[in-house]
Amino acid sequence: MSGFQTPIKIKEAIDAIVARQYLLPAIQRKFVWSASKVEALFDSIMQGYPINSFMFWKITSPDVKNRFKFYEFLKKYRSFFAEDNTDIDTKGFGDFIAVIDGQQRLTALYIGLKGSYAYKMPRKWWKDNEECLPTRYLYLNLAAPLEDENERMMKYNFLFLTEEEANTANEVGKEIWYRVNDILIYPDELDLDEYIEKQPWKENRFAKRTIKTLYNKVYKEPLINYYLEDSQDIDTVLDIFIRTNSGGEPLSFSNLLMSITTANWKKRDARQALPDTVKKVFAMGNPNFVISEDFLLKTCLVLFSENIKFQIKNFNKDIALVFDNNWDRVEKSVIAAFKLLEDWGFNDASVRAKNAVIPIIYYIFYNNLENVINKKTTCLDEKKAIRKWLCISLLKGVFGGQSDSVLTRIRGVLRENLHKNYFPFEEIKARFAADASKNLAITDELIDGWLSIQKDAPMCYTVLALLYSHLNFDSQEKFHKDHLHPASYFLGLKEKDFSNIRDYQYYTDLNNWNSIVNLQLLNSILNESKLDTPLDKWVKDNNISLENQLIPADISLDIKDFRIFIEKRKALLSERLKKMVE
Repeated sequence: MSGFQTPIKIKEAIDAIVARQYLLPAIQRKFVWSASKVEALFDSIMQGYPINSFMFWKITSPDVKNRFKFYEFLKKYRSFFAEDNTDIDTKGFGDFIAVIDGQQRLTALYIGLKGSYAYKMPRKWWKDNEECLPTRYLYLNLAAPLEDENERMMKYNFLFLTEEEANTANEVGKEIWYRVNDILIYPDELDLDEYIEKQPWKENRFAKRTIKTLYNKVYKEPLINYYLEDSQDIDTVLDIFIRTNSGGEPLSFSNLLMSITTANWKKRDARQALPDTVKKVFAMGNPNFVISEDFLLKTCLVLFSENIKFQIKNFNKDIALVFDNNWDRVEKSVIAAFKLLEDWGFNDASVRAKNAVIPIIYYIFYNNLENVINKKTTCLDEKKAIRKWLCISLLKGVFGGQSDSVLTRIRGVLRENLHKNYFPFEEIKARFAADASKNLAITDELIDGWLSIQKDAPMCYTVLALLYSHLNFDSQEKFHKDHLHPASYFLGLKEKDFSNIRDYQYYTDLNNWNSIVNLQLLNSILNESKLDTPLDKWVKDNNISLENQLIPADISLDIKDFRIFIEKRKALLSERLKKMVE
């Protein structure tokens, strides 16, 4: 039955690790403790401080053993070069314990009592050799306790040393460095007593008392207090794992789902394939697009699974095999989708809701467009519709909160309209029309909010991309956000330049000169030539199309008429946004 069990001794836990009766599930992160933290743990144990309880999961189900990845404990830690646990095939394995909470502590105990810890020497290169990363073992100085006010806040002087360092210090005679894993040589306390009597420090009371304390902590005292979970329902265990680890590093469902994928992929190593794709996407955008392995797994669920929720039952062996068989095309579709966004001028800041990209990936994948959609002369109408849908969806926050239902509904529309050579914007709009929080309708209130967005705000480019959807985003040109009336003019204004305070306040109001109403999208060549040129002069000298740049016609572009310009342009942009979803 699940619940707290009779505590066990450290030696029993170490023996279970050695016998591979204790393993680590793939949901566990790597061992991350520093050498000093391991040393402090041993000091805490010696001083009788509690080391908190552990949580173990008893694995009895053949299905769990067959479907999930488990790993051995790390014994010889080498920073950067040997930080990964060895995986173990548990198919046909006898019953064992998976450590759900307490991996770092148990690994620290295992390394201290059975293994080694190598970290880089100062001013050395990262090379996997003994000069740069010498192998260190945990030692305990039996000569005397640390001073009361020491920086390490410890009583017992545990330290990771090389054998040479320990031997050299012992030869000097002032210190007695005892290698901690030697305590395992003496399971019988009488043998330990005989060992002590043969040592030159046998009259040192602190030394004798310290080594006896170490023996008792390892062999006699039941210090491993643990809760045992025997449910074989992985979702239950995952929920427990997340709850018990909520105070640590953010957890990713992909840790668990990856164990299924890794176990079942035949063509490639999933643990390498997904991170590689994350890195390829990161190379795009400015700032770079940041996606996670969770995003890729969610994408695969949307592509191939009826139920897209992150639940183990939706991520079975058959689905994992489908992922494997299609991964090359999935990766190409993911990269193609983010390449589109990059070409359109989007970046990580303007596409915060990454799930909004998944329908685009779906459209590319099932219309076999991964190799052609980024060509400048192909799919122009489709790309225009995709960009329009993306902009409105991002601005309205369609993918905020729980987006699984949104993804499922959009996927349904995309399925119904496959291979029709158009992106079904109108059909998506109709499907969500009755949903007050997810529809694509644009209200006057929304428009007012969008037009007040400032130049450097994350959503500024999205609004401009929607307004300037008539531009050729698929050309080689890059489009920049640019002030129509130049910012330099407004930044240099002083109150004495105006005859009344109200005009000064209007001209210096950021909502007028630094918001969408005074911004345009401009190709890089024109933008670099415009600089601080007054708007009226720039339009005249460069024969600028007012219609193309969404500049109101038949009004003065002189800065003295700025108030009229803003009123007219706001009306023009508002009307244009309303027509976007008519």
